[in-house]
Amino acid sequence: MIQLRHVERSYKTGPTQTWVLRRIGLEIREGEFLTIMGPSGAGKSSLLNVLALLDDQWLGEYWFKDQPVHALNRRQRADLARRHIGMVFQSYHLLDDLTVQENIDLPLSYKDIPRSKRQSLVADTLDRFNIVGKKDLFPSQLSGGQQQLVGIARAVIHAPALLLADEPTGNLHSTQAKEIMELFRELNQQGVTIVQVTHSEVNAAYGSRVIELRDGWLVADTANPSLSAEVTAS
Repeated sequence: MIQLRHVERSYKTGPTQTWVLRRIGLEIREGEFLTIMGPSGAGKSSLLNVLALLDDQWLGEYWFKDQPVHALNRRQRADLARRHIGMVFQSYHLLDDLTVQENIDLPLSYKDIPRSKRQSLVADTLDRFNIVGKKDLFPSQLSGGQQQLVGIARAVIHAPALLLADEPTGNLHSTQAKEIMELFRELNQQGVTIVQVTHSEVNAAYGSRVIELRDGWLVADTANPSLSAEVTAS
């Protein structure tokens, strides 16, 4: 599904150039459940933003479903993301002027789906996440955990081929966190490719593969044990 070749990302602060991703080569197969781990500042969220097509200031090649993302313009990338990618943000990114119901409906509004079908999907999703009673509230009226649930509901409602999640359970209590990870596993079993960033070994155990970043470099991959050996040797 995804191939990254020599992907790099840096930020310039005055005369200093700081690299957050260095020569990333990565293949993610359709149906995988991949976890990205590493210490703070390792480049985890930067890599997730590249995969989500939220960042277009990187160098290298990115292939998504055989499409050369690196050759697409910003509008084409945005359209690709809307059609195929769902994103769960660590800081929610809900629209403050939309109700819970309207926030969840947002991804469907970009697709050619009849209004009655959209309303049915939103109702089912509200019920699935036990937030029917919150449907007419605005994000500012919700707790952090409730906002996270709405963000996850919005990310999965349009059945994305690729679901990306940045610390998806960071603001949830343990019972909610387990329910969300069980949901992710269920979605993955239904064919959704999932990439999550997490510090949690418990969350990582739900996946099928773990990669580790350090100082922007890919230093370990459970699908490629020789990579760890190469890094150790060097």
